[in-house]
Parts: sequence; C-alpha cells; structure tokens
Amino acid sequence: MADEIALLSTWPSMFGMRVRVALAEKGLKYEYREEDLRNKSPLLLLMNPVHKKIPVLIHNGKPISESMIIVEYIDEVWNHKSPLLPTDPFQRAQARFWADYVDKKLYDIGKKIIWSTKEEEQETGKKEFLECLKLLEGELGDNPYFGGENFGFVDVSLVTFSCWFHTFESYGNFSIETECPKLVAWTKRCLEKESVSSSLADPHKIHDFASGVRKRFGIE
Repeated sequence: MADEIALLSTWPSMFGMRVRVALAEKGLKYEYREEDLRNKSPLLLLMNPVHKKIPVLIHNGKPISESMIIVEYIDEVWNHKSPLLPTDPFQRAQARFWADYVDKKLYDIGKKIIWSTKEEEQETGKKEFLECLKLLEGELGDNPYFGGENFGFVDVSLVTFSCWFHTFESYGNFSIETECPKLVAWTKRCLEKESVSSSLADPHKIHDFASGVRKRFGIE
C-alpha cells in the first residue's frame, strides 16, 4: 500500500519550503494544500490543534508539526536515499544545534528588518542578521555544504531563507553577497539541486508579497 502524504503550508513560508525540499530529496510524491492563515482550514486546526500553524505533514492520516521535526521524520521514515542527518552521534548533535540556531535567531531578527516601523530597530535587526549570517558562514568554512561534501540537515534549515534574502536586502539596504560571499556561493550551489530550485519561491514574488503585507499594515 502506497504512503499517503499531504503537506499543509503557505507558498511564501520558508518553514514549509524546508519540508518541500526534504520530500523532493527523497523523491516522494505528495498532495500540497495551500493554507490561508487569515482563514485557517478545519483540517489545519484539526491536525495542529496546539499551535494552529503551518507546516503540517500528514502521513497516512497522522500529523507531524514543526518544520525541522518534520524534516527529521522524513529522513528517518524514508531512509533509503539522500540521508539528511549524519550517522555519527556527535555530527548529528552538531547538525541539530545549528538548525536550532537558525530557527531561534534568523526568523525573529529578520522580522525587525522587514516589518519594523522604527529605523533604530531596523538598524539593530540588520546588524544582528548579518552577524548571524557571518557566524553561519564561518561554520560552513570551505565545505561545499554544511554537512561537508553532502547536502544535509543544516542546509535544508537555512537554504529556504535565501529566497527572502532579496527582501531583507531591499528593506535593510545592504548586500548579503558583499558581507557573506561564501554563504551566497553556497546558496547558488544549493540552487543547482533540483530538489531546492523546485521547492523555493521566486525571490521577487516574495518581495511583492512582503510589500503587500507592509501596505496592509500601514508600514509603507
């Protein structure tokens, strides 16, 4: 019996894109359901009654929530190809640490750049954002991927932010390529993978989306 897989998400969500990348890496077919977060579907509320957030993966009727938990679940269940987490316990712990760092830092700091109406807060956000990226660039080093020679867990956690880079740069008035050239080269390397390029949203559409939200909330 074939697995029934569905993904509840929204197209601009870097968290939902993580799941799409992982599913594509494993070569899995699934049903995608676009959610309207201003009018959440009964299915989303049923499948994630605690947080009521996307993304949610539904595997044979069972829901899994939180993007990197979903990615790890996908890696464990479909372990026949493209492993995302290393087998060595220490390396696995390191990968989880850096993915957790991305989760706890980048999104909240990035919000200051795009959604803040206060110039001082925006400047602070820009400074902290670039500090985070430089730290991650240092962790990458001269490796092709965060997992060394192979695309892996940390790459999945971070690469989906790259389609928002243009928007961060536009509203923050800075260049990520100037500040973090190795990280941008890594992004381009990741985008050569079909699993990534087919899963990430267009950066200009992301910018248009952010602009629309800013207008709706009276920020611009």
